[in-house]
Amino acid sequence: MEESTKKKVTAATVLVAIGIVFGDIGTSPLYVFQAITGNGKNFSPDLIMGGLSAVIWTLTLIATFKYIYFALNSDNNGEGGIFALFALLKSRRIKWVIIPALIGCSTLLADGFITPAISISSAVEGIENIFPDFPVIPAVVGIIVLLFTIQQFGTSAIGKAFGPVMVIWFLFLGYLGLINIMKNPEVLKAFNPYYAYNLVVNVKGGFWVLGAVFLCTTGAEALYSDLGHCGKNNIRISWSFISILLLLNYLGQSALCLSDGFVLQEKQTVFYSMVPNGMLPFAIVLATTAAIIASQALITGVFSLMNEAIKLNLWTNLKVKYPSDHQGQIYIPFINWFLMAGCLLVIAIFKKSTEMEATYGLAITINMVMTSILLGFLLMLKYPKRKLAFIIVFAILLGVEGIFLFSNIGKIAHGGWFTLVLATIFFVLLFMYFKARLLRKRITEYVPMTKIIPMLTAIKSDDKVPYEATNIVYPTRSDNPNKLDATIFYSLFKKRPRKAGVVWFVHFDILNEPWGMHYSVHQVIDRSCYYVGIHLGFKEELRTEYFMCQIQRKMVEKGELSGLSVFESVKGQFEADFKFIVLNSRVATNNLLTPFQILSVKIYRFIKSTGLKPAEDYGLDKTNVVVEHIPISVTKQYSQELREDWEDYSNQGPKISLNPSAKKG
Repeated sequence: MEESTKKKVTAATVLVAIGIVFGDIGTSPLYVFQAITGNGKNFSPDLIMGGLSAVIWTLTLIATFKYIYFALNSDNNGEGGIFALFALLKSRRIKWVIIPALIGCSTLLADGFITPAISISSAVEGIENIFPDFPVIPAVVGIIVLLFTIQQFGTSAIGKAFGPVMVIWFLFLGYLGLINIMKNPEVLKAFNPYYAYNLVVNVKGGFWVLGAVFLCTTGAEALYSDLGHCGKNNIRISWSFISILLLLNYLGQSALCLSDGFVLQEKQTVFYSMVPNGMLPFAIVLATTAAIIASQALITGVFSLMNEAIKLNLWTNLKVKYPSDHQGQIYIPFINWFLMAGCLLVIAIFKKSTEMEATYGLAITINMVMTSILLGFLLMLKYPKRKLAFIIVFAILLGVEGIFLFSNIGKIAHGGWFTLVLATIFFVLLFMYFKARLLRKRITEYVPMTKIIPMLTAIKSDDKVPYEATNIVYPTRSDNPNKLDATIFYSLFKKRPRKAGVVWFVHFDILNEPWGMHYSVHQVIDRSCYYVGIHLGFKEELRTEYFMCQIQRKMVEKGELSGLSVFESVKGQFEADFKFIVLNSRVATNNLLTPFQILSVKIYRFIKSTGLKPAEDYGLDKTNVVVEHIPISVTKQYSQELREDWEDYSNQGPKISLNPSAKKG
């Protein structure tokens, strides 16, 4: 059974889902109509009704129809997001899907810089309605730093704390909407899609307003990305009433904008104008808290995304922590602080939420288009009998998203360039890393153990080769005791042969359960070489040296090993020594690489440098580990013929001087 369908649906799990998943899309009312009205400058009926109708049908088609109905059924072992789609299509050996997957990942990372900044800024700026001189930027910076600091305590605890607040927020949105709808119920006509059509076709500049309309659904991708955290049934049940409350608020904002004589004063917003004066302080505090939760939804989505990238070998290994016993609850320190730095950069550049709006939406529109391409293609392959229906459905969805994408192009000159630059940088890094790994895979990855056994035996019996250690341990990627990494073969035999009392090859398998440790030992050569498979729960700490010492002691107790040192001077006085060898492959200098390949390799090395160091990756003490660089050939090698000018090994004949300034003759 899928992980996503295993999760129980209870009041508590629904509450956690509301706290984790819906923050981004739930705070869109803070700025959507402010953007539609040109920062409160245009309240014409055609614009307001058209914008409202477009919001209603955008939420219906994209958030509900595409993500809630289709996407949540397309999980990869309980995980959602664009990399889940990529993994499912990759298993069908479809190569081109890597491009939309990497574009989608890049744009979501770029959006991660914007969401916390704009959501929190737009909420905190409401204080200016009461205190015009309030220092907004320091307050926003303080909140963002605090938000990223508490990530290490886990999204489950945050979800439990934020869930009740989000319920209050959505009920408050619905209340504000209702009290304004009752004053002007004519806005209910906006459910007729004609008004959206009229906006695009007949209203001057109406097409470009769609770029602002799209902001209402910018959190929809989080509904899918956070699938692993909450489960699809919890998300669907939550959305069934959250979507209604959101629509009520948008209807209420439209009713207010169409009321007689409505205008905005300086620093006022459409949203805060809905709030009765006596409730304004409460609304500001609640909106700010909801904005923090909006940022939380994005952050947890990015954690999930990058965790999937690491699992798919699309990014280097990073430290991943599991604050709870649920594998979906993850925390990646490097990504956390990287996002925080990006958010602070956005605040430093744009300062106000109204200036950030132009940067927002463009990148996530591209992300949604990529998701639609992959999702539609997957469903057509999965259900071939319904292929025509899916072609029609996703042609409509891609058409709608294509219109939104084109309407966002006008934002490029006013700030959209920032997210495009970020997304481009992220894409180049991801794509080059991917290409470098393809180069690496061209070599023979594994060597059969039958080839290794006689060579190990020969070295063990060669008295001219000194012992390097009593126990040598190689971590191996091979999950099969009958084959071994080619890099280990090189390290053992192609330099100075390595000789030890016992040679160990150890492979780690991370389980889906949080706790538990067990192992198996496969004999390669009796009392000389063993393959060990260690199986660990995903929350168990990886301590290679401790595990290997335990395994060796148990084998000594059973009489399978002597446990004595190979060095006569200390034999019997100490426990047998261990030496751990971690291999780090490098492209050999004699490889003939194109400029593109050279760039790929350099970016690959840069990205690897940001991840876990080899010793840290295996939980090894740096004082007892050797990190060895192994040259590998990934492409054609240089072929140069060296011609001999002279050969004379006797004392007779002319001498050849190597000094170019020497006289001839």
